[in-house]
Amino acid sequence: MKLFKKVLIANRGEIAVRIIRACRELGIRTVAVFSEIDRDSMHVRLADEAVCIGPSDAQQSYLHTPAILSAAEITDSEAIHPGYGFLSENPQFAEACMKSGITFIGPRPENIRLGGDKARARQLMKKKGVPVVPGSDGIVKDFESARKICSKIGYPVIVKASLGGGGRGMRIVQNESELEQAFSTAQREALAAFGSDGLYIERYIPRMRHIEVQILADSKGNTIHLGERDCSIQRRHQKLIEEAPAPGLDEKTRKKIGEYAVKAAKAMRFRNVGTFEFILDDKNNIYFMEVNTRIQVEHPVTEAVTGVDIIKEQIKLAAGLPLEIKQSKVRYNFHAIECRINAEDPETFIPSPGRISFLYIPGGPGVRVDTAAYCGWTVPSQYDSLIAKLIVRGRTREEARLRMLRALDEFIIEGIKTTVDFHKRILNDERFINLQYSTRFIEENYNDLKKANPLD
Repeated sequence: MKLFKKVLIANRGEIAVRIIRACRELGIRTVAVFSEIDRDSMHVRLADEAVCIGPSDAQQSYLHTPAILSAAEITDSEAIHPGYGFLSENPQFAEACMKSGITFIGPRPENIRLGGDKARARQLMKKKGVPVVPGSDGIVKDFESARKICSKIGYPVIVKASLGGGGRGMRIVQNESELEQAFSTAQREALAAFGSDGLYIERYIPRMRHIEVQILADSKGNTIHLGERDCSIQRRHQKLIEEAPAPGLDEKTRKKIGEYAVKAAKAMRFRNVGTFEFILDDKNNIYFMEVNTRIQVEHPVTEAVTGVDIIKEQIKLAAGLPLEIKQSKVRYNFHAIECRINAEDPETFIPSPGRISFLYIPGGPGVRVDTAAYCGWTVPSQYDSLIAKLIVRGRTREEARLRMLRALDEFIIEGIKTTVDFHKRILNDERFINLQYSTRFIEENYNDLKKANPLD
């Protein structure tokens, strides 16, 4: 098996730049696709070739399969890397690539389809002995069925869209009087966002941590994990800070969650790279939550602690090369933290698009910045507000935390508002420092964080 000669990146922003860099180090030529508003974007400048695929509306460009496949054909691209978001978890796009004779760099369509159907994935995990949160065994079709299930498992519960993610089609229900409205609202949201109103129900665990495990699997089914990440610091189900390894886990729990992830991947006959996500309650009980069949935004923290280039592994696995990394050889030599720097007002989280008039990117030992931003670039309003990922590593969590604070102090972005100061407030908070947090950390402490001095 040989590597590809040319890869098209069906994405934009920092992840497109990240993929271009990995390809260049592997000796692979790259093709960038871009919408009209992204003509001056960094990924367009760095790629070997670039093709405009439509106007700024994502539906007519980055989500437009015919335009992307045409760009691949006219540039003789052998493979397409979808990055994250857009078409990365669209099984129809993966199948369209295959029918066009183009390799999709990611899991197989059947993996993506199962991963996207959270109710069905949950059923499979339960059947294979991977623990799941008590709840419905499949899609809940109507309110009366929902009421019976909730009465059986007990309140509070969480109603979730079976397809999709990002907090859409999701409602927490404290008691039966709230159920009917929450159920119908979640159905409408799910249908509008994902084209299906299918919902499932789980018992809601208010004090939980969000732990995910990075999986690699080759075409023969050889499967390993690269350890876990803690993604509990989030706002409205959108992650803000990630860490690896997950702090405060005892070795028994750490070992068990890795084993569950590999077991889950093998149950799915998973191939390529993905992330298996779990809930950890306040008694250290582990429950499978969902699988993400793509590269994650937060993959750099795992790279920082293991030294494995996950994007390169994706490409090699898609080319049919065997997995060369052995589980026994995976080492976790550092502690890493990632902050997602968004173009948002740090007080209201309202997007803040506009022209960057000055940019200084931090550096020094143990500091990495993944970004497509540059001085003079205009952050568009049409896409996600993420403009940079700041990743640091240290020998201990405390060294990494202090290094992150130092790097945040150095990170200067003028012309737009960003979340840099909000990250400082979190990292300086005693509850964060002492691991006294759950996925509700921002929600419960927002007023305190808002008042805190980011310089303290």
